Amino acid sequence: MNSNKTIALVTGGSRGLGRNSALALARKGIDVIITYHSRKEEAEKVVQDIEALGQKGAMLQLDTGKVASFDTFISQLTNVLKEGWNRDSFDILVNNAGFGAHVPITETTEEQFDSLLNVQFKGVFFLSQKLYPLIADQGRVVNLSTGLTRFVIAGFGAYAAMKGAIEVLTKYMAKEWGKRGIRVNVIAPGAIATDFGGGSVRDNPQMRDFIANNIALGRVGEADDIGGVVASLCTEEFGWVNGTRIEVSGGQML
Repeated sequence: MNSNKTIALVTGGSRGLGRNSALALARKGIDVIITYHSRKEEAEKVVQDIEALGQKGAMLQLDTGKVASFDTFISQLTNVLKEGWNRDSFDILVNNAGFGAHVPITETTEEQFDSLLNVQFKGVFFLSQKLYPLIADQGRVVNLSTGLTRFVIAGFGAYAAMKGAIEVLTKYMAKEWGKRGIRVNVIAPGAIATDFGGGSVRDNPQMRDFIANNIALGRVGEADDIGGVVASLCTEEFGWVNGTRIEVSGGQML
């Protein structure tokens, strides 16, 4: 048993920014547990990649939009920590799981709104609440937001509003959890070329060009631009950064 290793939990770690963050953490010598919603084979590949980097990996299924399932998940996580690390706690939480929705406010249905609410805000709130007793003292939490809370692109009203709530929540988590030395920060990525939102940024050349023309560094972001920032925030070099929003957008819509 290796009970001295730093352990991270990354939600939505089977693809995109979650996968990239998990591998970036592993490159820093951190063991990683990922959650996945439905892509089990992709999650297994990420665990293999984590282990290929010399770290221990594990995975658990989780629907972050179903709060009623969280107690079962906590029980499963507790077992994994005990069996894999002989620990009853972990050190880093990355609240990454989510999905996008591009729909005007006037056309947003209650079902779409509730789905976004459950995954992007309510799920993060209550999962973090239930995981709090398992996070070790001096732990780190990184929440995921979006650049769309600062700049506005029509059609993302509901999605961006949920992420705005996450940014406020981050400050309150940092304030209340600081008594145990737990740091809580939020990352706000700009437009990233992944399969997020149906891969619209990645697969639409016109959209890519439009976005690139509005980014100071002249290109659309890639997953590799984000994971390293998430991992670095979890190191002691950033030990005095707390309750802070860090935008990672290459200078989008300055």
